Amino acid sequence: MPYLNVKLSVAPSAELAKRVAETLATHTAEILGKKPEVTAIAVEFVEPAQWFVGGRPVDARSTTTFYLDVKITEGTNTKAEKTHYIARVFEDMQSAIGPLTPASYIVIDDVRADAWGFEGKTQEYRFISKQMN
Repeated sequence: MPYLNVKLSVAPSAELAKRVAETLATHTAEILGKKPEVTAIAVEFVEPAQWFVGGRPVDARSTTTFYLDVKITEGTNTKAEKTHYIARVFEDMQSAIGPLTPASYIVIDDVRADAWGFEGKTQEYRFISKQMN
């Protein structure tokens, strides 16, 4: 169960949002091993004139940018998996939205299992319940 929130500094496009969500879902399943049926992804668009890198708006540059925040359960992925995921996502985002500024960030938040969940149950509860059966 991860939750992904991606912000793109490009003009809104339903087609692009769908393509980005599909790409992220694929990498999240294949690289991080997360179940697609409980992966939630929000795609947001930010006007390039309202996104600043180094004090300058993105629309004044020849590059674009994005920010991806991924929440996963702590301890469920290795450093190598996260490194691979970040590299692949960066590469595919560049293909999707064009040349990227180096200040395009991907943050993977390892959230404690007792601090989040879905369907009203924490991830820790799910883990303990499996151990009892």
